Amino acid sequence: MNELAALWLGVVQGLTEFLPVSSSGHLVISQELLGGRTQDGLLFEVALHVATLFAIVIFYHKQLTELVTGAARMDRGAWRYIGKLAVATIPAVVVGLTLKDLIQAQFQIPAVSGVCLLLTGAILWTTRRTIPRAHAQEPSWIAALLIGCAQALAILPGISRSGTTVAVGLALGVRADKAAEFSFLMGIVAIAGAAVLMLPEIEGASKALVTGIAIGSVAALVSGVAAIWLFIRLLRSQTFHVFSYYTWTVGVLFLGWIVLR
Repeated sequence: MNELAALWLGVVQGLTEFLPVSSSGHLVISQELLGGRTQDGLLFEVALHVATLFAIVIFYHKQLTELVTGAARMDRGAWRYIGKLAVATIPAVVVGLTLKDLIQAQFQIPAVSGVCLLLTGAILWTTRRTIPRAHAQEPSWIAALLIGCAQALAILPGISRSGTTVAVGLALGVRADKAAEFSFLMGIVAIAGAAVLMLPEIEGASKALVTGIAIGSVAALVSGVAAIWLFIRLLRSQTFHVFSYYTWTVGVLFLGWIVLR
């Protein structure tokens, strides 16, 4: 992977991780257009996800600080919220540990990303009606588990993690900005867990891959912070469903390219 490709993929990851268009799907598509996915592709993608994890920490540092200090004071509200984040993480952990090989295989089939982008569009379309009716300040325990199931589904390339989890949160009555906050804080655990699972593979990484990871990670961090800022503006204007047109268009065009190439 050359430096320009790493830079491009980093920007794609940073922007698409937080906008409801599927970062994994875009990475698969970008790598396919750049000549195909290498054996180091998954490790590179995990590194970019870690970079966007730091973007979440930067943007939600106030909420994270409040949770940590609240937990230290044994505040029941803080521990309840942390407990819900833990419950929401369980489905992705189970799926990631038991179906790792099957999931990795899906990243090797470009058409999966195209089909899943169409599904993401359908999920986003439902928010037209759910946003106005969502007013809860945080998800219930059952809602947290269901949002976690949505996150587990989003392990597939082409299924937007932010879009799917927020859409499910909205459908269960959680206010838009609070659904996004829960989704992103939940994502910290999921992304960190994925990185830990990939640690054994780092030892054999080539110098070129390490350079590519460094360049891509910086690009992902910077663009990720910008994307979160834009994401919040989109929530305020209640235009989530507009991205359905984008994911449908990209999905159809990519599937058409696969058939005709």
